[in-house]
Amino acid sequence: MQTPNANANVDGIAGIDPVLLQRIRMNEGLSQAMGGFHLSGWDAGRGIVQAGFTVQPQYCHSGGRIAQGGFITGWLDAAMAFAVILATEGQQTVNSLEIKVSFYEKVGPGPGRAQARVARRGRRVAFLEASLFNAEGKLAAQATSTGMLVDYQP
Repeated sequence: MQTPNANANVDGIAGIDPVLLQRIRMNEGLSQAMGGFHLSGWDAGRGIVQAGFTVQPQYCHSGGRIAQGGFITGWLDAAMAFAVILATEGQQTVNSLEIKVSFYEKVGPGPGRAQARVARRGRRVAFLEASLFNAEGKLAAQATSTGMLVDYQP
């Protein structure tokens, strides 16, 4: 299964300034290891980041049918980090202090998407929320996280 190039169309993602996007794009190796994890949109008015990825069969257990929870957690965590980066216009990112994930539906091989937002941001701490949708478009997992804000160093 082919994964999308995480950095393709870096100047064409809806709602994200191309200069900022170029500066904050994910390391290609990490992106590919995460199934081509990539940003796909940013609604600055609502503060919601959209991301996509491909659930590879090798990320799955139960005969390659169900994604391992650590991968799901990673996709949610990455989306929340990008929500902080975009909400602060590339000035800050977040180091996770805790993360809680609730799993609702099976996530199997195929396309997936996540959305995330900063629920509340203080001077040093951020409270984050994310949702993950499976290939059928069903809400499959949700996460909340508390993180320490740090200056972003690309």
